[in-house]
Amino acid sequence: MPDGEPTRDDLTPNDFASAVTAITSAFGDPTRRDIFLFVRESTADVTAAEVAGRFALHTNVARHHLDKLAAGGYLEVTVGRGLAAGAGRPSKRYRATGDGLGLQLAVRHDDLLTALLGRALALLPAGQAEAMAEEIGAEFGRSMAGALNGGESQQRSFRSALHTVAEALTAHGFAAHAENAGGELRIVSEHCPFGGAAIAHPVICAVDRGMVKGMLAGLYGDTEAATRSSLPMGDAVCVTTVEA
Repeated sequence: MPDGEPTRDDLTPNDFASAVTAITSAFGDPTRRDIFLFVRESTADVTAAEVAGRFALHTNVARHHLDKLAAGGYLEVTVGRGLAAGAGRPSKRYRATGDGLGLQLAVRHDDLLTALLGRALALLPAGQAEAMAEEIGAEFGRSMAGALNGGESQQRSFRSALHTVAEALTAHGFAAHAENAGGELRIVSEHCPFGGAAIAHPVICAVDRGMVKGMLAGLYGDTEAATRSSLPMGDAVCVTTVEA
C-alpha cells in the first residue's frame, strides 16, 4: 500500500464496516467478481455485449453487473458511437479505474474541510445555509450520475436509479441501501462519513439529501427528497425519503 494511504488500523470501526459493506456490495456475486477481473485484464475498454458473450449472459444482465461495479467506483464508463451500438446509438464502454483494483479500505473524506464547511454554514441564516448545503450536494450528485452514464443523459427506472444511488453512496462511505417501507421509497444510511462535524452542525445533512436528489436527477429525473431521521437528530440511522 502506498506511503501515507490509510490502512485498516487507521479507520474507525464504523469506517471499516462501511468500507467492507461497499466491497461486499460490489463483489459479493461470484460472476460480478469474474467480470471485474475480466475488465481489469482487458487491454481495451469492454462493452456489455462483449461481457455477455464471454460469460454466456443476457446483455441486460451483463450491463447490470457492469453498472453496479461502476456505481461502486470500480469501473469507469465512457460513451461512444460505433457499429456495436447500432443505428448510431451511443455504446457504453467500461474500463477498470486506476490500476483496476479499487479495493482500498479507506473511506475518503476530509475531516478538516468538513469541519470548516460546518462552521462556515453556521454563520449563515438557517434557511440559507440549508439551501446552500443541499445545492452543494446536488451538484456533486449530478457529477456522480454523469460519471456513471459516461457523461450522457441515460434515464433509468425510478427503482433502478434509487438502488444505484444507494450503491454509489455506499462507495462514498454511507453504508446505504434502498428500501420500500410501507409504500414509501427511501435511502437508509447506516454510517455518516462526515463524522462529528455533522453532529456539531446538523445542516451538513442537507448535503446528503442534495446528493440523493442530484444523482436521481441525472439517472431518472426530478424528485422530491426529505430527511426523515438522522444521526444528529439522535436517530440510529439516516433516512431520506424520495418521491418521483
